Amino acid sequence: MEGNPINWYPGHMAKARRMLEDNLKLIDVVVELCDARAPSASRNPDFDRLFAQKTRVLLLNKSDLANPATNKRWIGYYKRQGIEAAEITASAQNAKTTAIRLIEKATAERVKRLEEKGVKKTVRALIVGIPNVGKSTLVNRIAGSARAQTGDRPGVTKGKQWVKITPHLELLDSPGLLWPKLENETLAEHLAFLGSINDEILNIEELAEKLLSTLKTLCPDALFERYKKLDADTPEGTLLEGVAKSRGFILKGGIYDTERAARIVLDEFRAGKIAKVTLEQPPQEEDDGKAE
Repeated sequence: MEGNPINWYPGHMAKARRMLEDNLKLIDVVVELCDARAPSASRNPDFDRLFAQKTRVLLLNKSDLANPATNKRWIGYYKRQGIEAAEITASAQNAKTTAIRLIEKATAERVKRLEEKGVKKTVRALIVGIPNVGKSTLVNRIAGSARAQTGDRPGVTKGKQWVKITPHLELLDSPGLLWPKLENETLAEHLAFLGSINDEILNIEELAEKLLSTLKTLCPDALFERYKKLDADTPEGTLLEGVAKSRGFILKGGIYDTERAARIVLDEFRAGKIAKVTLEQPPQEEDDGKAE
């Protein structure tokens, strides 16, 4: 992505940010979703300031696509930071139980305090996260029906949607929100790998080549099993050609269809078909070796 300026902060995100700020006074707890495969890259750093005065919990979504042992290490890391966190798969049956349990735990003290005054508190929870982390899927799972708009393109959720879950719990879904300036190139690549940045504004062949290089380091056996023409001796810069060879993506004249190969690599990584892999380790563990 070097030298490739991208429309990182489109206008609809500025509007979404204003919507969140306008509704903060209504919110009792902020439920943040991140992607378990890249917990650092997929958390909006602006949320720390925006929700500084609010009770917050964190859900590591798509945990079924990440390395299970690394999920546990991230949960432990956040607990040491004083953040209640849990791993979920938003589309799974138990996601509702996990999310509600975390919300109730985070708001229990306030609810009890009000009950002692004779007030039955309705908890209002705001669901936030960057594009494509599964916020609307989680709301739909908790609500038991497709009441929030979903899609596989970043930024598909529009407007303000309160969803009544129980007589005393309401959720507000929100559009995916990026931040105005992305400075860390590695984290930017991780977001692009996950699909949180629109592929249409990126060079997907360059992106897929970088992803293959990353996976060759993190999970070589799984990568070589998926794409049989790749191995440890495949030179950097020719990995996409190896995928094209593996899948028989060859154009007239014997030219490898690397664009088609790039789309396949990105789709299969995002669907967890290559490996259960985590791109990032908790900060205190980064110097211990490569990510899993």
